[in-house]
Amino acid sequence: RSARFKNCYTASPLCAPGRASFMAGQLPSRTRVYDNAAEFCSDIPTYAHHLRRAGYYTCLSGKMHFVGPDQLHGFEERLTTDIYPADFGWTPDYRKPGERIDWWYHNLGSVTGAGVGEISNQMEYDDEVAYNATHKLYDLSRGHDERPWCLTVSFTHPHDPYVARKKFWDLYEDCPELEPEIGAFAFDEQDPHSKRLLQASDHTAFDITRENVRRSRQAYFANVSYIDDKIGQIMDVLERTEQADNTIILFLSDHGDMLGERGLWFKMSFFEGSARVPLMMAGPNITPGCYTDPVSTLDVTPTVADLAGISMDEIMPWTDGTSLLPGFSGTKRTEPVLMEYAAEGSYAPLVCIREGKWKYTYCSLDPEQLFDLEADPHELKNLAIDAAIDAASAAQLEQFRAQRAARWDIDSFDASVRESQARRWIVYESLRNGSYFPWDYQPLQKASERYMRNHMDLNEVEEKQRFPRGE
Repeated sequence: RSARFKNCYTASPLCAPGRASFMAGQLPSRTRVYDNAAEFCSDIPTYAHHLRRAGYYTCLSGKMHFVGPDQLHGFEERLTTDIYPADFGWTPDYRKPGERIDWWYHNLGSVTGAGVGEISNQMEYDDEVAYNATHKLYDLSRGHDERPWCLTVSFTHPHDPYVARKKFWDLYEDCPELEPEIGAFAFDEQDPHSKRLLQASDHTAFDITRENVRRSRQAYFANVSYIDDKIGQIMDVLERTEQADNTIILFLSDHGDMLGERGLWFKMSFFEGSARVPLMMAGPNITPGCYTDPVSTLDVTPTVADLAGISMDEIMPWTDGTSLLPGFSGTKRTEPVLMEYAAEGSYAPLVCIREGKWKYTYCSLDPEQLFDLEADPHELKNLAIDAAIDAASAAQLEQFRAQRAARWDIDSFDASVRESQARRWIVYESLRNGSYFPWDYQPLQKASERYMRNHMDLNEVEEKQRFPRGE
């Protein structure tokens, strides 16, 4: 029933930058959400702002990793707090390359500790997200508010730590995909950015066994099914409240996970396992099928606005993406997909261009990378450093260099990231002294407006709160 975009890429393979980018339709260099502790400024329009301005009720249940005092960013209502902190405590520091900030950096304990759990911090959160989302759908079905609505339901799974409930874990017992397609490389054989990521994850402190790898992958796959189950609950409520036929459903993710491929874990790189993400859409005016042209999570905001009938003239000044709707009628995408990364594990910003069968990556500290994903889907042969590069690949490399120079001022990008980090370290360290009022979102409920209260007519309440009525 869905339009499935096989080659969708996140704008930045990390939680907060990736989410800010798909909400705003802007790259991190424009949102200035470079990492998991960078403030998402209130003056940046998001799809929630665009829809709300067009008359929609907008609501968020779940994670969006907003950092800063604005914890709504256009949502009229938010049903849960976030799973991650809203302050500047997770700020990396380019002034100290190689330093591990042990209390919050990823480490490979998620891999060695992978297994079964009936409850975890992450499960508790996503259970709450699904509960609040389904109850909001029941409330919307009552028709008290005649406005069209947009409900964003945002889970943290699938994600490390690799812990899953047994009923989902058992679904993947001994499945062939528990083994990575590409085994671990020796540290000296890794590219420079991958070496930095391994160092950031404290790789020398852990002995990763084959069984650790299999259990981590099994837990991750199990948590995909866990989220499938949550989405099934939401879809079931939509069907039972007779809203499904008039609802557009869009599913995407902020990043992937390397899951031991090449010996790498988590996200934070432009390799396919980390940067390529699911994107599916279903509903009225959406043509089902599999679409293979590369697209971006930056396209979500203009696409959602287009589906809502908002003029693209009002949206395009505020987005780096494009609407995907023309693709349903056969219009070919002409814009390349752009990605950026400037967070932990990097010592300078990385940028990437994905176009056609090609992927090009640049960092001022490292050799360039160029991969032909049709001939080399596992990204094993870097054509940019191949002395025997063929003429067509060499011409493509030069074209990407020209695109990079036209699109990015790398030195300015680097300077902006460093300045942002330095400012945030000062602010964070100061706010840890003395009285401290955090920015973490506290959901509020109007208790006097819930269930039955004495300023209400009981007969009227019971009638209004029932759906369907008269059956």
